[in-house]
Amino acid sequence: MSETTPLLQSTSISHDVYDRFSPARKRVIVAVIAMAGLIAPFATGSFVPCVPEVAEDLNTTGTVINLTVGLYILIMGFGTLVWAPYSGFYGRQPIYYSSLPLLCLGSLAAALSRTVTELTISRAIQGFGAGSVMSVGAATISDIYRVEERGTAMGVYFGAVLLGPALAPLAGGLASTYASWRFMQLILFGMALAALIAIIVFLPETNHPGTRGIDKLIAQDETEGRTRGWRFVLLNPFSSLSLLKSPNIFLVVLAGTFTLITDYVLLIPLSYTVGVRYGLTNPAWVGACFLPAGLGNVIGAPLAGRLADKALIDGRKRRGGEWYPEDRLRATLPGALILVPMSVLIFGLTAQYVEGKAGLVIILLCLLANGIGVDIVLSPSGTYTVDILHDRSAEVMAASSSFRNVFCAIASAAVLPSIETIGIAATNTITAVMGWLTFVLIVIVIKYGAQLRGWIDMGYTLRISDS
Repeated sequence: MSETTPLLQSTSISHDVYDRFSPARKRVIVAVIAMAGLIAPFATGSFVPCVPEVAEDLNTTGTVINLTVGLYILIMGFGTLVWAPYSGFYGRQPIYYSSLPLLCLGSLAAALSRTVTELTISRAIQGFGAGSVMSVGAATISDIYRVEERGTAMGVYFGAVLLGPALAPLAGGLASTYASWRFMQLILFGMALAALIAIIVFLPETNHPGTRGIDKLIAQDETEGRTRGWRFVLLNPFSSLSLLKSPNIFLVVLAGTFTLITDYVLLIPLSYTVGVRYGLTNPAWVGACFLPAGLGNVIGAPLAGRLADKALIDGRKRRGGEWYPEDRLRATLPGALILVPMSVLIFGLTAQYVEGKAGLVIILLCLLANGIGVDIVLSPSGTYTVDILHDRSAEVMAASSSFRNVFCAIASAAVLPSIETIGIAATNTITAVMGWLTFVLIVIVIKYGAQLRGWIDMGYTLRISDS
């Protein structure tokens, strides 16, 4: 079996389905989904700088309030698993219409909370509502763009998702310093409400005609002479995790997890590694140090998308029109080999051994490089998983997101104890090795993708060439 063997015989997609919307309409859809995708990570990152104020306001400890951060991430991960299969069964629109009001409700309730119990319940509702866009957003984009155009649009979406953790701490720090932690929750309520209104006004149903589970069920009823119409069907929220049985999906998701962990290792302890080390005592100034990572995401998002689409198109030309989906992953290699691991390694060595303004400048440049590198890895990787499992695109994104959430939560909890025990240079060196493992895993998938797909039939998607 050669590298060029497609092994994607299960599902065919007509290109006519991608011409339902004009290019301008597609750009509006991407913008709306990107705006909605920004909220979920923003709700996490903006809360962390406010923890001391929240603890004081609710007469408890920072440790107790920190538990609500972990709970939010956990419930959000569960939410992605719940919403994803329903988006394939009922369509994208009903999921947005159901989940975003919950995000609004949770944010408003959090702002009005007077006890730890009220805050905990509010954050759980907030996280569950936020989980939908993390899985359904990428699926929505894959519904409207051809495979050779999809990477650029996905780059914008992933850029927004990754921009949240970089900008949120600054916003949270400013809110905590100059207003109140409750004000930040009201901002999140406003963001969620604006996203909901934009989706109602600008977002059509994007699922391909006749592919929804409810459509097939109604068609089956008509064939059998029954007229039951629309009904609620209970779906298994954990069914999405079965997609990780695919070696291609698992290896790419694992590689993406290692990459995202480098981002967490740099950003989570930033107030300690940069604030304390370089004498930045104002929370707003510490929050400003997150901006280079955000700028990196802004630069990396369109760059990653264009590189991924170009790699796919060039590979197809080399093979005389044959589509080999792993070609898209070639765009990740500069980020996986150089930008991600080297930025983490240099950051750690600088923070431990270089003092003064020179050290701070190097660290900010490392954050910029990491922001670009993470986008270059995650965006094509996420698009690749959607490419090969288009009919279950929301579910594969849910499985990816949930898998990453678990290990990133562990990394978030472990990074500060590790720095305190073995030092930041050693901690970041270990993390850099994980970055290089990303490169190894992706090379394996690029080289042996067809063979790996042959191990287990997951209903991989076949793209038919333009006629």
